[in-house]
Amino acid sequence: MTGRASLLIGACLAGFFLGLALVSFVWTPYPYAAMDIAAKFAAPGPVHWLGTDQFGRDVAAQLMVGGRTSIAVAVLAVAIGMAGGVPLGLWAAATRGSLADEIVQRGTDLVFAFPAIVTAILITSVFGPSAFNAMLAIGVFNVPVFARVTRAGALSLWTLDYIRAAQVAGKRRPRISIEHILPNVANLLIVQGTIQFSLGILAEAGLSYVGLGARPPTPSWGRMLADSQTMMAFAPGLAVFPGLAIILTVLGLNLMGDGLRDLLDPRLRRRA
Repeated sequence: MTGRASLLIGACLAGFFLGLALVSFVWTPYPYAAMDIAAKFAAPGPVHWLGTDQFGRDVAAQLMVGGRTSIAVAVLAVAIGMAGGVPLGLWAAATRGSLADEIVQRGTDLVFAFPAIVTAILITSVFGPSAFNAMLAIGVFNVPVFARVTRAGALSLWTLDYIRAAQVAGKRRPRISIEHILPNVANLLIVQGTIQFSLGILAEAGLSYVGLGARPPTPSWGRMLADSQTMMAFAPGLAVFPGLAIILTVLGLNLMGDGLRDLLDPRLRRRA
C-alpha cells in the first residue's frame, strides 16, 4: 500500500469516528442517558439503529458520546505530551553531553521503566477515577516519548552547516532551537502524534474498562465494553459495536501515521 493510499484510508476511518464525536455535541438519535426499561435489549432496527442496552439506553447515542470522551482524552493527552516533551527534547539536544541532557535522558528512562498502562493505573488510583485523571495519566507517559523523538531528530540537525552558520551569525542556542530546529523536526512530531493518539485511545479504553476512566453516567468506549462483558451471550452487539469503534479508529490512526511518515520522510519519497 502506498503512502497516499494509507493516508487516505486512515483519514477516512479516523475521520468518520471523529465526525460522529463532533456531531454528538449538537445531535444524537436519543439522549445518551435516557432510559426506557420497556425497550431494553432491543435489537438493531429503524427505531434504535444499534439497539439498546440493559437500561434501554440507545447504543448509537452512547457510541457517539463515548467516542467524544475517548477521543477528547487522547487528544488532550497528546497535547500534554507535546507541551512537556518537545521543549525538553530541544533543550537536551541543544546542551548535548551536559548535566541537563543527562537529567532529561535519565528521567525518560525512569518513566519508560514502567509500562504505560501501569503508570496510568497508578496515577488514577492515587487521584481517583475520572476522565481528567485518565487524560493526565496518559499525558504524563507521552512526555518522555516526545522528548526522545525531539532530541533524536534535533541532534542530527545540530551538525548541519546552516545551523553552524546561524551560530556564527551570533544566534543563541534557544533561538536556533525555535527558529531552525523545531520546524525541521515537525514532521517527526506529527507522525509520532498520530501514533500516540491511537495509543491514547487504547489506554483510555483500558482504564475505563477497569473502572479508572470516565465515571457513569458519562459513556466511553472502554466503559461500554466493561458494562457489556456479562451480557455477551444474549446481547453481543453491546460489546461488538464499541469494540469495532476502537479497532477501526486505532487502525485508521496507524494508517495515517504510516502514510504521513512515507510522505514526509524525503528518503522514503525518493525510494518510492
